[in-house]
Amino acid sequence: MRLLLVEDDVIVNEGLSRTLAHEGYAVESVTCLAEARPMVAHDDVDLVILDLGLPDGDGLSLLADIKRRAKPLPVLILTARDSLDDKIQGLDLGADDYLVKPFAVDELLARLRVLGRRVSGVTSSLLQCGSVKMDLGAHQVSVDGALLNLPRKEYMLLKALMENQGRVQSKEQLEQKLYQWGEELGSNAIEVHIHHLRKKLPTKMIKTLRGIGYVLASNEGGES
Repeated sequence: MRLLLVEDDVIVNEGLSRTLAHEGYAVESVTCLAEARPMVAHDDVDLVILDLGLPDGDGLSLLADIKRRAKPLPVLILTARDSLDDKIQGLDLGADDYLVKPFAVDELLARLRVLGRRVSGVTSSLLQCGSVKMDLGAHQVSVDGALLNLPRKEYMLLKALMENQGRVQSKEQLEQKLYQWGEELGSNAIEVHIHHLRKKLPTKMIKTLRGIGYVLASNEGGES
């Protein structure tokens, strides 16, 4: 999932960016409205964490821009504004969640998982495809009960495929979910990750549709 963090406090920004990346998000962080607006104007953002007290204006103005988009974009407000009126205003203007600073990182991550499931249409933090199970909360993947040790990119790739079981994911769609804006990647990066994943998953679980993309299926058959 590609996440935009709009936070002007450098320490909070850098700390959260590292934590979110470790949790499997492709994160881009900015510190002001001017940097954020071009990013939310395009369709390569899945979710926004938005501070309100920004150096060049009120984050609520960006929230209004986001909610005018044709494609819905979840927004979690993360702010020091803790009055009931502030919370009501933010939620009434379209925010999907509202968390007050200081906050517990585990609570933020739990709320992001809820919003992420809403984006992907998944209703549970436990995903399963055949003998493969993924616990989004614990960041664990198992096959027939045996835990897999997956590098972060492989975990993110498998998560994207499991959230879209039966639906083809193009190479471009997967790249957007795995890599940050401007991150340099080889032309065959996705193919390499797919190759490594296939060695760890049941035979023929990841199918290739040549020239189209990849799809995850629990049944046998197709190209491995």
